[in-house]
Amino acid sequence: MNTWETVLAIVGLAVITLITRSFFLIPDKEVPLPNWLRRSLRYAPLAALGGVLAPEILMHNGQLVSTLMDARLPAALLAGAFYFWKRSILGTIALGMAVYLPLHIGLGW
Repeated sequence: MNTWETVLAIVGLAVITLITRSFFLIPDKEVPLPNWLRRSLRYAPLAALGGVLAPEILMHNGQLVSTLMDARLPAALLAGAFYFWKRSILGTIALGMAVYLPLHIGLGW
C-alpha cells in the first residue's frame, strides 16, 4: 500500500464512522424502542467486556490454555473474587496485577 492509498483508506473509514454515528444525532426527538430491546441493551456493555476478556484470559497463541500454570488464570480468579467481595474497581486491578506480575515475571508462568 502506498501513501495515497493509506490516506484514502483513513479518510474513507473516518467518513463511514462519522456517517454511522451521526444517525443517532440527526433525529429531533428520541426514537422509540420496544421494551424488550430497551431491556436487552442494558446487558450489551457486559457482553462486550466478556467478549474481549474471555479470549485474553483463556487463550494463548490462538489455542486454549492447556495448563493451570498460566499467570492470567489465578490473577483473574482472585481479582474477580475480590471485586464481588469489595466492589472496588481500583482494588480489583491492583490485586490482579499484584498476583499476575510475580507469577509471570518471577516464576515465568
